[in-house]
Amino acid sequence: MVAEYCAFVLHLRLISPNETTAEVLRVLGKPSVTNVVRLDNAAQSPRGDVILCDVAREGGSEILADLRKLGLEKYGSIAIENVDVSLSAAANTAMEAAPGLSADAVVWEEIEQRTGDETHVSFTYVVFFIVATIIAGIGVLLDQPILIVGAMVVGPEFGPLAALCVGLVRRRAQIVGRALLALVVGFGCAMVATIFATWGLYALDLADKSMLLEERPLTDFIWRPDALSWIVGFLAGVAGMLSLTSAKSGALVGVLISVTTVPAAANVAVALAFGVGDEAAGSALQLLINVAAIVVAGVLTLGIQRLSWRRSV
Repeated sequence: MVAEYCAFVLHLRLISPNETTAEVLRVLGKPSVTNVVRLDNAAQSPRGDVILCDVAREGGSEILADLRKLGLEKYGSIAIENVDVSLSAAANTAMEAAPGLSADAVVWEEIEQRTGDETHVSFTYVVFFIVATIIAGIGVLLDQPILIVGAMVVGPEFGPLAALCVGLVRRRAQIVGRALLALVVGFGCAMVATIFATWGLYALDLADKSMLLEERPLTDFIWRPDALSWIVGFLAGVAGMLSLTSAKSGALVGVLISVTTVPAAANVAVALAFGVGDEAAGSALQLLINVAAIVVAGVLTLGIQRLSWRRSV
């Protein structure tokens, strides 16, 4: 009996100026909206009425777009929460009334906000990038895949890459610019720090050039790009975008994406530190190929989702 009334919905908390409340309620009168609560003059900052409601995830983008046309985010407030389970027959009915499936729904406002937050070049972001790349650099020198995996877990580049894809599809120049800046600063700082870390390890007699020149069968794929490099990057981009738009956990997907980026950047830095030009060039090409593949795949995935959703509405 419980499973019959389980629904994936968005919970909206709206603050509406008194003069627009009637229009807001009209927008919320669609079948995909339920559990509507109106609290007159309950909001103090900004002043206005508080309106609470649940929206089937499939109908979320349409409702949010209509609310934004009213200027509600400018003169009032729109807050969105994901409700994974709602034990409500009314919510279940709203979900059935909305087109498509909740797992395939793309709530563009949510995606833009989430990815936009990942483009801020914060101290924490840069430190995570540096730590991940240095770990990967040590993994390259020791030919230890376990260290490469550790670096992939720490690497934060999934956020800016996803933001770049969203910005391109949504034609948001500001998001694209911030994402590119975050990637350039992140990779740049991390690679410079890894070069200095490598020199430090050499000075302490913990690493030398011979470690890089020896056969490294477990990690040599990082600096030897081939056709499979593009395929892996492309599939990683598809998985990453689907994880993002379906509100699934992005942790493992982040690991998958990092396998083609952070280790390659680390290999570039270590090779430059020891003056091994051919390996640095190969790693740089690997990095560029896979970043391009991820972005192309992400843009195509989002574009197809956007087109298919429009047809289903």
